[in-house]
Amino acid sequence: MALFRNRRRERRGFTLMEVLIVLAILVILGATAVGIFSGAQRTAERRAAQIQVESIDQASERYNAIVGMYPMQLIDLNQQPADLKPTKWSGPHIEDLPADPWGNQYEYLYPGQQNAHLGKPDVWSWGPDGQSGTEDDIGNWPAIE
Repeated sequence: MALFRNRRRERRGFTLMEVLIVLAILVILGATAVGIFSGAQRTAERRAAQIQVESIDQASERYNAIVGMYPMQLIDLNQQPADLKPTKWSGPHIEDLPADPWGNQYEYLYPGQQNAHLGKPDVWSWGPDGQSGTEDDIGNWPAIE
């Protein structure tokens, strides 16, 4: 009995197997956390783009309410068009023209194609793939169900 007590006292630290098991558990937890975070990141980027598209769309609606027509180009929301009187413009209607979460400029088309039935402009982001006209585009038009 005394022999076992002495061995317990002499053994200090961890065995190689115990260290490897702990490292394996940490790697599995880390990989899971990265997977969860990357999904949340993608969702957050898409939501941020949708919010910015809605903001630009609302600014174009304000412009239309004040000027009587939609802006011909996106920059008209931020800088007065040369052919418009300052009293009629009363802008800027949006402070910044932000880039989307993937670093691309937002697209603007008036008259719109997606919103032609409403007579309003199209505003969209190219989405994560950086290409316009693909299914990951984020725009101000109604979703097709």
